[in-house]
Amino acid sequence: MAPPVERTDAQVVRDVLAGDRDAYRLLIRRYGDVLHAHAMRMSGSQDDAADLVQRALVQGFRKLRSLRDPDRVGPWLFRILANLTREHVRSPRRRDVPLHVLPEVPEERRDPEDDAAAAEIRSRLSRALRRLTPEQREAFVLKHVEGRSYEEIAAVMDLSVAALKMRVHRARDTLRGLLEEFA
Repeated sequence: MAPPVERTDAQVVRDVLAGDRDAYRLLIRRYGDVLHAHAMRMSGSQDDAADLVQRALVQGFRKLRSLRDPDRVGPWLFRILANLTREHVRSPRRRDVPLHVLPEVPEERRDPEDDAAAAEIRSRLSRALRRLTPEQREAFVLKHVEGRSYEEIAAVMDLSVAALKMRVHRARDTLRGLLEEFA
């Protein structure tokens, strides 16, 4: 028996638009974790991240007919999430939310002194990231935490690559100064 053939994103989008609402679950399975990881890095809260991802997926479902290239549904959903996240981060009531962007040290290699040092670094970085503009924070996280290409980030943030590079550069410079200040 031949293995089942995986449907492409474009096929799934066509199925959803043809009335197969359950097909959208496949897109959620494909992209949900990536979307959640970004929302978590930007919001610093599991609850906020889950809410942002859910809002992005609902908005994506409702606007699916406006998608120009069904093969690019993943980046399209990411852009919806990025816009919602940017709006969330800009909200005045969210300015004190910490950003946990440094990975945890695996349990088997933990040392209490290393834990204390890592916690101090996370605390400094979190305070410094909160002092960036939301646009600089998003650009920095997408580039240096999530490792996305400038071209991909520029498309998500609706910027030219040159403007994005300048934003990331300014974010790095600002962070460098803030981290020295916090030392």
